[in-house]
Amino acid sequence: MNAEPALFYTFSTILLLAALMVIMVRNTVHAALFLVLAFFSSAAIFLLLEAEFLAIVLVLVYVGAVMVLFLFVIMMLDLNVAPLREGFIRYLPVGVVVGVLILVEMALVVGPKHFGLQQFSNPPRSGPDFSNTKALGTALYTTYLYPFEIAGAILLVAIVAAIALTMRRRPPQTTKYLNPADQVAVRRAERIRIVKMEPSGKEKT
Repeated sequence: MNAEPALFYTFSTILLLAALMVIMVRNTVHAALFLVLAFFSSAAIFLLLEAEFLAIVLVLVYVGAVMVLFLFVIMMLDLNVAPLREGFIRYLPVGVVVGVLILVEMALVVGPKHFGLQQFSNPPRSGPDFSNTKALGTALYTTYLYPFEIAGAILLVAIVAAIALTMRRRPPQTTKYLNPADQVAVRRAERIRIVKMEPSGKEKT
């Protein structure tokens, strides 16, 4: 009996439930931990698809680095998310409609033969010398070169926009600037003043 369909449905169910809990729980730390569970479930699904490189990268980069940073920021800033949660029920119908539209678009783009269940009845197997890392790199830098570069440019614009939105300008009176050229060209006579003092006498008893 092939256990891959059962494992796929198990991890997929855990992934969906964890994703729902990310947006439904009130505690931000619990939401981040449910997001970690969602990442682990996605990595397990990648392993079932014989994409070991993507699974390891997902665990190492997102779980090991990004989520640690998220938890650090959440616990350091002590965010008050109560006002943000007040409008959850009000915007829930709009979110459901958007989610259904995204699911329909994905089904139309990917196609029923790749989106259905028949692929797990007889999944294609790769040879022992097959490297999914090499196959991924070849696909990214040949077939999907332009979409990959466009995605990189969009991420760069997003980084610049995030820095521009979070940067706080201070008045010139409260900000001190240092000129390295002036520091290098400084002379001893301008900074040091030698004072000669006479030794004090002994106190008389």
